[in-house]
Amino acid sequence: MKGRILLSLIFVATFALSRIPGLLPSNFSAAYAFVFCAGVFFRGSMAWWLPLGTMLVTDLGLNFFYQSKGYVVWDGPDLANLAFNYAAYAVLIGLGQIFKSQKSIIKLIGGGLLGAILFYLITNTASWFFNPFHNPEYTKTIAGWIIALTKGTGGYPSTLEFFRNTLLGSGLFTAFFVAAAKLTAESPADKTAGATRPEAEVEPEAEPEEAKA
Repeated sequence: MKGRILLSLIFVATFALSRIPGLLPSNFSAAYAFVFCAGVFFRGSMAWWLPLGTMLVTDLGLNFFYQSKGYVVWDGPDLANLAFNYAAYAVLIGLGQIFKSQKSIIKLIGGGLLGAILFYLITNTASWFFNPFHNPEYTKTIAGWIIALTKGTGGYPSTLEFFRNTLLGSGLFTAFFVAAAKLTAESPADKTAGATRPEAEVEPEAEPEEAKA
């Protein structure tokens, strides 16, 4: 139990620190690894509320920060874009639940990279289809979809550059979270420590034989 609490604190603290504005390159994020590994290592409702709740709190904090800098963050397109991201995060949690926590670190890193690819495809396809920012390049054609997946909108780094950072961040942070999970995992001895052994049954003492006459 202590190991699970420590692991959740490591996950949350690492993710929260990684969201400090300007600390990491664009899209070099712990988010994809965080939600994937939450699905792998946590069970029940905790696998959902821990990552999504942490995301919500940090997103609100970032929105208020950028609002103070004069950016528009609460309009319809921004909120729609945020909703796309949360839908993709939910898919990554579900993907993590398919994986077993006992799998090797290489296989789990592979799962984290697969999650990053799914996030890239889901969010960029949604941005192309719904086009919340009305990008003129995102025409409702196959060519417009390919532009959304590769070049992106004018005036910004290409989508493929963001995708590269997504893969790098997901791989490195997945490795870190998996290592933390394995280091904080309780050993079989820890799980049984303190367990009370059943008291041995005490056989009743034999009654003394009656004295022979």
